[in-house]
Amino acid sequence: MAGISPQIINLAIILGMTQVSKRIPFDDPNTLNIVRAAYLASNVIIAGVYFYVQLVINKKKDLTTLKYVEPAPMGSTEEGKLVTTTVHAYDQQQVRTAFRSQLMGVGMMAFMHIYLKYTNPLLIQSIIPLKSAFENNIVKIHIWGQPASGDLKRPFKAAQGFMSAMQGGAVQSDKKAVEAAERSGRGGAKEE
Repeated sequence: MAGISPQIINLAIILGMTQVSKRIPFDDPNTLNIVRAAYLASNVIIAGVYFYVQLVINKKKDLTTLKYVEPAPMGSTEEGKLVTTTVHAYDQQQVRTAFRSQLMGVGMMAFMHIYLKYTNPLLIQSIIPLKSAFENNIVKIHIWGQPASGDLKRPFKAAQGFMSAMQGGAVQSDKKAVEAAERSGRGGAKEE
């Protein structure tokens, strides 16, 4: 499974769980409560993983300087902004972003389930976000102990997907781009 794209695996899981969810009697209150419990347990595990990663990041407190150029917003005539931070601050920001994304997913699922009365997505949403949390770059570095090189080199490359073209471009961390941004005076304020 190492050579297969995570998006393909997610699609296979969605299609498979859609077929499984058609056979589950969601009309039975006991079955529905079991699926709800599985969804809640999945989100508690994800929150626990992110909390543990936050603890590991704070314990390591890597104050190595990290410089990169953030791309300008799409449609903007501005050039990218230079960001100077530390590995510790960057990792903390990545965990906060992942956790915020998870909370937004829970909010959307709560709206769909409570207000719109959809039950089938509960099953799928108890698996896909859990899988994604364990595939997150920060989790790979701080829990699985993978070295921060290659695809895991900070700053992380944006995941290729449908919306990636809309975000304006990739983060640049090469020496030439950083020096050009420093010379032009774009940004340079240290993030804490």
